[in-house]
Amino acid sequence: MKGVLKKTGLFLLSAAGIMLILIGTYTIFSGEEELPPSPTGRNMSIRTQELEQEEPPSLLREDMIEEALRCVVGISSADSSQGINKKTQWYMGSGVLASSDGYIITNHHVIGARPQRIEVTLYSGETLEGETVWSDSSLDLAVVKIDGEGYAHCKLGDAKTVRVGENVVAIGNPLSMQFERTVTAGIISAVGRSISIENDDGEMGYMEDLIQTDAAINSGNSGGPLLNLNGEVVGINTIKVTSAEGMGFAVPINVCVPVIDRLKSVGQFKTPYLGLYAYTPAAAKYLGAAEDMKEGLFVAKLDTDGPAFAAGIRYADVITAVNGQKVNSMLSLREELYKRQSGEEIVVEFIRNMGKRRVSVMLSSVK
Repeated sequence: MKGVLKKTGLFLLSAAGIMLILIGTYTIFSGEEELPPSPTGRNMSIRTQELEQEEPPSLLREDMIEEALRCVVGISSADSSQGINKKTQWYMGSGVLASSDGYIITNHHVIGARPQRIEVTLYSGETLEGETVWSDSSLDLAVVKIDGEGYAHCKLGDAKTVRVGENVVAIGNPLSMQFERTVTAGIISAVGRSISIENDDGEMGYMEDLIQTDAAINSGNSGGPLLNLNGEVVGINTIKVTSAEGMGFAVPINVCVPVIDRLKSVGQFKTPYLGLYAYTPAAAKYLGAAEDMKEGLFVAKLDTDGPAFAAGIRYADVITAVNGQKVNSMLSLREELYKRQSGEEIVVEFIRNMGKRRVSVMLSSVK
């Protein structure tokens, strides 16, 4: 999912129709085998602007923001195969440290599918080599690892608790590292938004349950954190609407929590594979798949060689729960899946022809 062309195919699902207006928020540079300009020696500095206290007093806390700034990094990814005349092309975005031992959450489209080199710039200005340890193009999420210990890191929050109108802060590196760690504030404009996105194979897929915010998100902000007023990461900034003001989107953080936990405990995360794709009721109705569906997930695509098909799940089944937890989007489904690994069993509850059913599914690894 690397490059502007991949991201300009996004559109927002709504009852009114389709808007071809979304782009990924990272910056591209081209050059010979060189790194992007060093963050040191710049003639411009960025200061966190003091927010005036009013009645009622502002909920934004400068100490919280200053703490969070230390956790945000710049990420530069090199790929000479995509550059003009084979010159190295750099993709620049943001990331957030999620552990003291150097695990960084960012977007898949910031690092790409097969980066030749990843450079991570810390708050101190130090630049370190990074390595992709997990990535999922359908979620537009990735985890990069740097060596070392004792890094300042943000606490991962719970996106399920966010409410429309809640104050949030976005931090990132818009328009390259010249404007590193720019802080913008806004509110949660909506939750549960769905978009369509082109994946690495050129196929269209959906991103669901996205958080919409009016906090300013610009090119280079991709991979940076969306924070609540406790300084907890509730989302990873990913895309924005270019034809309107104040419409940015973030991937809820919850799906990353089991990934980070597993990486910290065993050093690797192998994405479990169920072998299906399903629509929410709104998407199913919009696409003409199911008119009267009220909850659950409409099974729209199945891998006939996958675990779900082998367990007896079929097209048009409506999945209602996994391991006793209700699911209402592919994101919430993945959140439950990622608590398990390949070779482990999950219990899937679903409805077929008005009848409730339950099957055990043995997860496999992503192909």
